[in-house]
Amino acid sequence: MAHQHNPKTNPDKPMVYQIRIRGHLDIQWTNWFDGLTITLENNGNTLLAGPVADQAVLHGLLRKVRDLGMPLLSVICVETDQTEKSEVKH
Repeated sequence: MAHQHNPKTNPDKPMVYQIRIRGHLDIQWTNWFDGLTITLENNGNTLLAGPVADQAVLHGLLRKVRDLGMPLLSVICVETDQTEKSEVKH
């Protein structure tokens, strides 16, 4: 598979991701997810969001979700202006 360069992306700037998992995480997991925003949604899901330095870091985050045994619902790369600062929301 050929890698296509996107001229709109800055290789020095981390990509911003939203990772949605089924179930609520406790506040104790905030540091384990490298400063990502943890939002507990009303429907019982958790949204992890924030900048991710590269694909290796993203795969590390996904391994953490797997290790928790929580079902992964989605992983979305978003524009940087669509996310908020790191914080825990309830």
